[in-house]
Order: sequence, then C-alpha cells, then structure tokens
Amino acid sequence: MKNIRNIAVIAHVDHGKTTLVDELLKQSGTLDERKDIGERVMDSNDLEKERGITILSKNTAIKWKDYKINIIDTPGHSDFGGEVERVLKMVDGVLLLVDAQEGVMPQTKFVVKKALSLGLKPILVVNKIDKPAAEPDRVVDEVFDLFVSMGANEDQLEFPIIYAAAKNGIAKWELEDENEDMTPIFEAIVEHIPAPAGEAEKPLQMQVFTLDYDNFVGRIGIARIFNGKIKKGENVTLVKADGEKINGRITKLLGFLGLERVEIDEASAGDIVAVAGFSALDVGDTIADKDNPVALDPLHIEEPTISVIMSVNDSPLAGTEGKNVTAPKLRDRLFKEMETNIAMKIEELGEGKFKVSGRGELQIAILAENLRREDFEFSLSRPEVIIKEENGVLLEPYEYVVVDVPEEYSGAVIEKLGTRGGIMKNMMPLSDGTTRIEFEMPARGLIGYRGEFMTDTKGEGVLNSSFLDFRPATTKPYKRKNGALISMENGVAVGYAIFNLQERGRMFIKPGDKVYNGMIVGEHSRSNDLEVNPIKGKNLTNVRASGSDEAIKLVPPVEMTLERALEWIEDDELVEVTPKSIRVRKKYLDPTMRKRMSKNKK
Repeated sequence: MKNIRNIAVIAHVDHGKTTLVDELLKQSGTLDERKDIGERVMDSNDLEKERGITILSKNTAIKWKDYKINIIDTPGHSDFGGEVERVLKMVDGVLLLVDAQEGVMPQTKFVVKKALSLGLKPILVVNKIDKPAAEPDRVVDEVFDLFVSMGANEDQLEFPIIYAAAKNGIAKWELEDENEDMTPIFEAIVEHIPAPAGEAEKPLQMQVFTLDYDNFVGRIGIARIFNGKIKKGENVTLVKADGEKINGRITKLLGFLGLERVEIDEASAGDIVAVAGFSALDVGDTIADKDNPVALDPLHIEEPTISVIMSVNDSPLAGTEGKNVTAPKLRDRLFKEMETNIAMKIEELGEGKFKVSGRGELQIAILAENLRREDFEFSLSRPEVIIKEENGVLLEPYEYVVVDVPEEYSGAVIEKLGTRGGIMKNMMPLSDGTTRIEFEMPARGLIGYRGEFMTDTKGEGVLNSSFLDFRPATTKPYKRKNGALISMENGVAVGYAIFNLQERGRMFIKPGDKVYNGMIVGEHSRSNDLEVNPIKGKNLTNVRASGSDEAIKLVPPVEMTLERALEWIEDDELVEVTPKSIRVRKKYLDPTMRKRMSKNKK
C-alpha cells in the first residue's frame, strides 16, 4: 500500500490534461510499445475525439519503478463538473495543469476550490511552455494568489512547480533545465502525494464513484477501497445512501493497468478497482464487510441548473430518417443513460415527453448528439434555467464568466452582457493584445448568447463560464431580436424561391431540402415572424427575354448545429433532431393554432 499513489488530473478545458496522461502512459512503459495507439488515447468515445474535449472521467494505472500510480483524467468543461467533484473524493492529491499563456481560467478556479476544500495536496504543472506568448512566471503568481484567496493551508501553499510541454513529452523542475522526458512529474507524484490512508486489516469499506455498464455482467462500479481487502467471489453488503442494506457477492473484480481492465483475485486498501455483482449499485454507495457493514459519508453531487423537454418527434417528416421513433424506445434509452450519468436527472411528463435536467447546454447537447447517432428521432424545447425556492425566495443559478477579446470588441461585449444581467467584476489587458473581462451573471442571460458573441468578436473571442451559486431570481428570459421565416407549404425547397427570400433574412435551407408547414426556414431581418413559400417555382412561359433568365445567386445557408439551434429557438419553437438533419420548427404547426396560443399567452 505504501507503493500506491492516487491522483486526479484537473484543469480548465483544453489545457492539456489528456495529452499529459498519454505521455505518462507511454513513458512509464505501461503501454505495449508495438501498438500504435494514436493521440489522446484516454478520450475513447467518438464525440470526445471529434470535439477534442473530455466528457467522462476515466481512470488508468501506470507502473513506475516500484510504484503503482492510479491516475484519473477529469473533464475540464464546467458542464461536467459533477464528474470532477466525486472523483476528487477518491484521490490523495491532484496534478493541477495551467496553460502557460492563458493562466488561471474559470474552470481552474472551480476545480481548485473543490480540491483545496477536500484537503488534497496539489502539484502545479505549468503546461504548454513552448507557446510563443507563454509567461510561466506570471502564471505561477496567479495560481499562488488563487490558492491564497481560496483559503489554502500552509502545506497546500508549499506546492511543487513543474514546467512542461506535454505534447513534446518533456517536463522540468526549472525552466533552464535540459530535460527530455517526464521524469520530474513521476518524481513529484511519488515524493509529494501522500500514500493512501486506511488499513488492510480493518473490515472492508469501499465507495463507488463512477458507474459503467456491461451487457454480460450488468452494472460495474468503479470504487476506491478505503479499508480492508476484497476478494473475487466474496460475500459482501451494499449500503445505499438511504441506509438500505443489500447482501450480495462480488462476481467480477477488475484492476486497471494502462488502457486495460485486468481480472484480479484480490485487492486491498488504497487501490482503485472495478466490481460487478449488484444491480442496484449507485454512485456514493458503500460496499462493506458482511459481518460489520459501516457506510462511508455519502457523496454530494451538485444539482442540475438547466432543463429541456425532450419529446417524441411529431413533425410531418417523422420516421423518415431514424429507426427509433417511439416513446417507449426513447424512455428506455434515457433511463439507461441515468444508470451511468448521475449528474443528469430525467422526469417523465407523460405523452412521450421527458424533462431532462443537466449542468449546462453542452451536457444536454452531448446527450442529444449521442442519441441521434444511435438512430433516434426526437424534438427538444428551449433550455430553461431551474428555479428553486428556499424560505419563500425564488433562486436562480448564477455563472462566473471570463471573456478574452481583442480590445476593439470589448465595448460591444460589455454592453451586451450588461443588458443580459451581467455585472463586470474585473478587466485587465493581456500580453497578447487581448483584454480579459470577468463577469458574474444569471445563467439564463447566457442562453442564446454564445453565437452572438462569436459574431460580435468576429470569431476571435473566447468565452468561458462556470457555475457560481443560486441567488435571488431577478432576471426575465432574454428574447431573440429577430423573428422567424416560417414555411406555409409542404414540399421540397427550390432555388428560385430561396433566391427571392434572401432579401428577407438569413436562410437555414438550401435547394432540395424537404420543408413542411410550420417549419422555420430562416431568420427574418425584422422582429416579427413571417410566413413564406420556399417551394414556389418560376412561372415558365415560351417567351425568352435577355433580362429574365439571368442565373440566380444563392448565399450559403446558415449551418444549424445542435448547440446553435438550441441557443437560437424561443419558447414557442422546437429543434427537430434526426440522424441526418437538425431542423427548427414552431411548436404548433397550424398557423391558426399559433395565433390563438400567442393571444392566450398575452
């Protein structure tokens, strides 16, 4: 046990966590040298590879000299904060990665606050020192100031500092050193991270912090052993969060090594293992000794802040592109998601409607993207913030927002965020000519803003946010300035009609796209909705004239991605998601019904 170290790698999104873990795996000799494993090997699912972000926390173990180091790679995006939180309870120290150019960012603050409050020992890795605008010394000062403001103790403030360029596979104690590998990181982990507490002779106590699912063995719990030993085939007791006790047997015991899960016969205190044998396994449950079942403190998971209504697709094109279109199939898939994803909640509203709540728009968009890749068709409503009541006061979630923008666009950003309820807290120029502005603002003010932000900053701005807390609700939902262009016909869009509609606003469709009555085909240049006919062809005559037969010039349509569509829609609109298309439509397709509903609302 003295030779085990448990650490988590934490950082803001895109500061190089997964790349660093890759290099540690390679250089420790844990991975088979003959295998070509590619880049960011820990990001295993397709969406993680495409987007370049970590969505699920994953663990691996490496052997270095006589030590076994259990490493957990955590997500950096604030929407997946629930993953980071519970992982930190399972480790004895953290590798805090900070980009040598960007410095401390919102998610850095979020994860540092959690790690320090749990008393974990940090090792600071200033990554990407090979960037042209890197300022490692400034970043170290920023991190120290952050630790002081977060109330770090004396031991935590004496953190070791390592300078690294994980992509190149090098790390060094001093910037002047001539080092060619990651040895300093291994040395720092072994020297500064304490060995796990707990005793192998005591009765068994282990806590589940991540769930997995296998079609053959059922639910798998990834857990840390705090006390005692566990053997394959042993009879144990599962203690649930509400105190319920279930007796059972460990049918499978798996250890980690590199990217593999290896079957083992026994493990003892301090180690991280995967176990199967209980169908009722949940995150935070304790697996304890059969004769002396003592539960560990339950894990606190932060509650969701945003919800959407996911419902069965009922548009005229329903069932033409996806296989899984019925309510029971959607229900089964969503409840299966709940088995492993505990940061999300699902509530059945009846009639094929489900309320899905999560920590942010990205988390919900990732779930929707996974579903459409599995051939599901469904529709999504506009994301809404979750309002909760305490002592008769309505509370809404607030976000801490950091914006890096070129100086000339800072005025527009401050003005826009100000109208959405943002309060500016800090503003400072950065060395690369951009300005960093910090805000505190209601989460609902951010819904629908990111697309506008990219337009305002000509694509050069970077906006990051993380959850702050719940505060008294004051803001009203922010409405879109532009109306919608709504199709009044069913059929196939033609180039001639789109050409004539271009002066009315920005189009979402191209010639050959299927449209239906009530589907939104573009954004109106004015604030009102307008019904248009995108399938009207040119009247053909047998007279030829030089002026009337000029080639039509079409502007490329706005590409609607899932996140963009969710941000764009209003309360009376839906996003129709199918494996092949993402369409935007009105909730009520019939124009008379739409008018009646808008009158009732007023």
